[in-house]
Amino acid sequence: MPARWTVGILSVGVGSFGLLQSLIVPVLSQVQERFDTDQATTAWVLTAYLLSAAVATPLIGRIGDAVGKQRMLIVTLLLLALGSVMAALAPTIGWMIAARAVQGLGGGVLPLAFGIIRDEVSPARAGTAVGIVASLVSGAFGIGIVLAGPIVDALGYTWLFWLPAISTTLAAVATLLFVPESPVRMAGRIRIVPVVLLSAWLTLLLLALSEGNDLGWASAPILGMFAGAAVVFAGWLRSEHRPAVPLIDVRLMRTRGVWTANVVALVAGIGTFGSLGFLPQLLQTPSASGYGLGASISQSGLILLPASVTGFVMGFVAPRMVRRFSVQRVICVGLVLNALAYGAVALFHDEKWQVATWMFFQGIGIGCVVSSLAGVVLRSVPPEQTGAASGMNANIRLVGGSLGTALMAGIITARTGVGGYPLEAGYRDGFLVLSLAALLGAGVSLLIPALSGPATASPEPRADTARARA
Repeated sequence: MPARWTVGILSVGVGSFGLLQSLIVPVLSQVQERFDTDQATTAWVLTAYLLSAAVATPLIGRIGDAVGKQRMLIVTLLLLALGSVMAALAPTIGWMIAARAVQGLGGGVLPLAFGIIRDEVSPARAGTAVGIVASLVSGAFGIGIVLAGPIVDALGYTWLFWLPAISTTLAAVATLLFVPESPVRMAGRIRIVPVVLLSAWLTLLLLALSEGNDLGWASAPILGMFAGAAVVFAGWLRSEHRPAVPLIDVRLMRTRGVWTANVVALVAGIGTFGSLGFLPQLLQTPSASGYGLGASISQSGLILLPASVTGFVMGFVAPRMVRRFSVQRVICVGLVLNALAYGAVALFHDEKWQVATWMFFQGIGIGCVVSSLAGVVLRSVPPEQTGAASGMNANIRLVGGSLGTALMAGIITARTGVGGYPLEAGYRDGFLVLSLAALLGAGVSLLIPALSGPATASPEPRADTARARA
């Protein structure tokens, strides 16, 4: 089967996961009314998805490395479809939260897709294919915010889930019929202790970040979760140093290509989730507040559409720019554009066209970053570690998203003004913080090593992994 068909099928699965991250965000108030619950409980519709995706993404990527990426991709797509059906039929808020947790397991589509591209697509085309699939995540996240209003108005609330259920089911069938199984496997059994420890510290960390604004950052539960995450993290690192074939090779994570890519992914997550999570709120604030633009859900989505479109288009353009200018320069320029865009939103948001313009440049910037990062990770690890390494990179971006959301929520809601709406200064300060974070990420991006060769090239595997494969 032509490689473009493989990439197309993978794009449907990755795009559906990206949409499910954000489709629900603009209609959370409707979810609260539909199930007659409070705002704190409704917030778990987002938190459950985030926690599940953070834990599942690196684990499913590692399982795919061991048992077969095509096989695990089918399982993951079916889990996405199952979670979407559960959400569409949910009779209670508890059922909805459980459905969102099942959907979050679909986070494994990203590392599995990268691994399949590396194994099946020719080196000449692999870089572009990886860039397209990677850019779909940020592009679909923004498009989900845009589409939510029109879908609800035209088809009804439940179609926010029926449409992804249909698309992921079709993608699973197409994967079974047309995507070949990868011959690249990592030998050795997956041990249960590292799995439990990885899941535990990620859950504690993300829970603390998600609940910090509500419970208080200095409260005993939050400090306890942070401390627990640190202790369990140390135990997980220790457990991963012992086996010949670890769950995630932490020594590999310390290589310059991997750790710099992970830091940049953290910064990208902070900016993407922090900006797209709170810009609709800024745009929809009534003009009576003194600064709001009074946009509807659909209008605010259209204002953010340029960011989503340009982010996806850069998936085609950025790989060519990398070949011409170097990956460090492309990622650095992307983060500088992000910093400028967030700074401009902070200072100049009096008109809708202004916000749309700044987010157009944000889309270009994040497209350059996300579509290039995947190639850095793939070139920095041996083939049998593709799923685990790219899964961890995607996971760190989710952690950054949680951190960015918590930072923005804390800054924006700290002070209220007319009608109980946040002060304009809160949005200004929040977006300036995002701008500063992007600038710091730009500095780190210059430390990314110059990696030559196709996206399928990689360093020699460590000796103990080579022995395990033998």
